[in-house]
Amino acid sequence: MSYQSEFGEVVDTLWATILDRKTADPEKSYTAYLLNAHEDKVLKKIGEESAEVVMASKDGDKDHLRYEVGDLLYHTLVNCARHGITPQDLAEELRARFK
Repeated sequence: MSYQSEFGEVVDTLWATILDRKTADPEKSYTAYLLNAHEDKVLKKIGEESAEVVMASKDGDKDHLRYEVGDLLYHTLVNCARHGITPQDLAEELRARFK
C-alpha cells in the first residue's frame, strides 16, 4: 500500500518560517523568542508538550492528540534549528533505521 501525505511539504514550510524568524524581533515573534532565549526555555516547552501528548493519548482524544503532537513537533524543530540539525538530517536518520 502506498501512502503519501503533504507532511514533508508542511515541515519544509515550517522549517523555512523558523529559519526566517531567527532575525525577527523576539518581542513580536514567539519563534524568535525561543531561538534567542536560553536553551532551557525551548527544552521546558518540549518537556511540557511531551507530557501533553502522553495525556491526550491516554484520554483517547484524537483531536487533542493531533494538536499536542503538532506543538511537540514545532518545539522540537525550533530546538533542532538552535543546534543546526535540519529536517534533511532527520530524514536521513530515520531512513537509516529502515535497514
